[in-house]
Amino acid sequence: MRPDAGARRLQADQISELVVIDRDGAQPRLVYDTRELIEAPNWTPDGQWLVYNGDGRLFRISPDGGDGPHRINSTPVENLNNDHVIAPDGQSIFVSANDGHLYVLPIAGGEPARVSGDNERSGGLRHYLHGISPDGGSLAYVGLERGPEGHSTTWICTMPATGGASAFLTDGGCPVDGPEFSADGEWIYFNSEAAATQPGHAQIFRMRRDGSAVEQLTHDARVNWFPHPSPDGLLVAYLSYPKGTTGHPADREVILRVMDPEGKDGRDLDAFNGGQGTINVNSWSPDSRYLAYVRYPRYG
Repeated sequence: MRPDAGARRLQADQISELVVIDRDGAQPRLVYDTRELIEAPNWTPDGQWLVYNGDGRLFRISPDGGDGPHRINSTPVENLNNDHVIAPDGQSIFVSANDGHLYVLPIAGGEPARVSGDNERSGGLRHYLHGISPDGGSLAYVGLERGPEGHSTTWICTMPATGGASAFLTDGGCPVDGPEFSADGEWIYFNSEAAATQPGHAQIFRMRRDGSAVEQLTHDARVNWFPHPSPDGLLVAYLSYPKGTTGHPADREVILRVMDPEGKDGRDLDAFNGGQGTINVNSWSPDSRYLAYVRYPRYG
């Protein structure tokens, strides 16, 4: 979730590196680097393209970097948040825009159609998309309502992919983010501060898709965000921040980690300068062999 697309810029001595790594952590491969900010890669279901956000717009590039980047036209909705998901049939892409709403457009580009409705909360609800069910029928998103003096309330929500009423699965009592469906569609994985003893200490949780049977999966001193279940159902990738981090900021020494679906057997894949934009959306390849992510090294 990034509230203002286009607001962040790289430092003068910094680049974006789009990387693909094996699920065992071997052979990280640089796909593309640029002095422009790029964020949040994910994979098309046919494995032919990586889709990422750049300055509020969408682009696609082949996983070997040989073809692209190519713009995915979304006009007139161009100020896109970096939260986007691709439908399981590969025909469309769902996006979050900075007007607070969700839209859908053809995967090749085209005019977006709005999916989310109005006035689901009295203060006005903003939608930040993170997941789509394996059958393509439901979207999982973060609902955010801004209150007085900068205070915000967040909920894990689901809604029909065709539009309609939302289900609020959490109670708004603590910050939550990153909801995604498991490969079988029975669970929603997310990060939450429900167990935090100090502000910002997010951990990885899961719950049934109706909001029941909540389980905490990570229990460490680090701050853990954006769980991504693999398509084969065997692993969950996530981003681990240093102890004491609040939110999911940019430019931190982060670790890309994987664990099993019950939170066991965690291991590191890569450590680098990253954070916001690195893996905001599910970035597993459709065969579950690889992960795509963005690093932001500095060379000063």
